[in-house]
Amino acid sequence: MLHGSVTVKMDEKGRVKIPANLRRLIQDRFGACEYYVTSMKGDCALVYPERVWDELLRKLSTQSPTKPPVKRFRRATSYWGQMASMDPQGRIMIHPRLRTDAGLDTEVVILGQKDYIEIWDHKKFKGTLQDDPVTEQDEEFLATLDI
Repeated sequence: MLHGSVTVKMDEKGRVKIPANLRRLIQDRFGACEYYVTSMKGDCALVYPERVWDELLRKLSTQSPTKPPVKRFRRATSYWGQMASMDPQGRIMIHPRLRTDAGLDTEVVILGQKDYIEIWDHKKFKGTLQDDPVTEQDEEFLATLDI
């Protein structure tokens, strides 16, 4: 399971190096694979192992493609999305359009999200945490799950 966070620098070519410990977790769970790098809002990069992305699309295919949420999801993830490989040094290229829109140019934070990762501009992400903190209502809901 992918979890935790790490802060890294994006290189001048738009590549993010996935730290060795996270890379090992991904490779142990999904093997050597391709990745689908996309976004739903253009605020961060979502990096899905190809198998996870294919399963997500399979679930989506059970819905009418004209349903507004499905149409919006497909449009957004196609607009910002592209397949990517991890090079031998553990780097993944982020598409220039997504890099620009998400502000991914120097220091980024990589967040494990169970079976995919999020990549955020570090400053933007800290602002998001401050603007949308965990609330008492969130804590109450989580308590119902014994968390």
